[in-house]
Amino acid sequence: MTIFEALRKDHDIQRDLLARLVETHGDSEERDKLYKKVRAELKYHANAEERSLYNPMMDIDLTQEKARHSVAEHHEIDEMIELLDTTDYSATNWLTHAKQLQHLVTHHLDEEEQEVFQLAGRGLKEQQKTSLATLYQAEMQRQRSE
Repeated sequence: MTIFEALRKDHDIQRDLLARLVETHGDSEERDKLYKKVRAELKYHANAEERSLYNPMMDIDLTQEKARHSVAEHHEIDEMIELLDTTDYSATNWLTHAKQLQHLVTHHLDEEEQEVFQLAGRGLKEQQKTSLATLYQAEMQRQRSE
């Protein structure tokens, strides 16, 4: 498995969780459970992805700018999560913020899959693509088990 295949697998999980989250209503147990899962998955993914993909991309002239852009998008996603964390589940704007988070994340994932992965695929060595997948998966497993 390559780093790109490993990341795509988790991207699909994130898309599904976010789609389910924006269908929830009010201060419900379902919303709380899904939001906590989304928040954790996004945090774990960003941490592992930055270590296993973006740090190596920073060392390559061809991919450095794209890696910086993607890390900046992670910070935008973090800011939206902070806003959601301080908004009551029953507030009228909670769902609006959740949909904004879904839009930010979806845009980020699409951009990664359509642009970043292709560029990184040209910059990274073949052996690196599989070793980075192992690093990413190990980091995700470590974070999920904590």
